[in-house]
Amino acid sequence: MHPFSLPESIQARVTRRCGTAHPFAQLVPQRTALVVIDMQNGFMREDIAHAWCPMAEHIVPKVNTLAAAVRQAGGGVFWVQNTFDASCETEWSVMQDMVTQEARDRRAAAMSEGTVGHQLWAQLDVRIGDEIVPKKRYSAFIQGASDLPQRLRGRGFDTVLITGTVTSVCCESSARDAMMLNFRTVMVSDGCAAMTDAEHAASLIAFYLQFGDLLTVDECIAGLASEARVAA
Repeated sequence: MHPFSLPESIQARVTRRCGTAHPFAQLVPQRTALVVIDMQNGFMREDIAHAWCPMAEHIVPKVNTLAAAVRQAGGGVFWVQNTFDASCETEWSVMQDMVTQEARDRRAAAMSEGTVGHQLWAQLDVRIGDEIVPKKRYSAFIQGASDLPQRLRGRGFDTVLITGTVTSVCCESSARDAMMLNFRTVMVSDGCAAMTDAEHAASLIAFYLQFGDLLTVDECIAGLASEARVAA
């Protein structure tokens, strides 16, 4: 996993603004969903990846641990799959035009439904009752990307824990848009993976300063148990 510690100066700024360093430290289990972004062969298998993220494999145990805790507490688990189809060529043409034809071809080969690249990483602990959500943009929450917001609200979830890859692209994009859509949003610092330690840290700090909370897997698990402790 990426080495990461929250700078005291950053935490102090959030505390001044929010009145606490961690506004979402206490989690209501029945209203909390784990959202796992793009943990697919197309990002994690070097031989077929169109954008290989070596660190992603190393966060799998943490993601599985948090998924088990969320399920046990009564929350939901959503596995988001980056997905390419013909509509991406026209409806998201700007992104396509920004890269070479070779890069476009690699992405299509790795992210099209039915390909090995599109499949979730085999070591992920996906269970019956979890939901699989295709998305066609970096963010899973932006209009036209997926039906994830509707699925979450349909099951009564107003809080999301964001994990997956890449921290600074699809994870952060999804997290920012989730907050904009009025979800209580947490980026899980040791449950996300980026290309470099520096990109990982910069993304988490930028999000935490304004958009939501930043917790570790252990802190999320403690937060899920906090309601029971308060009730006792």
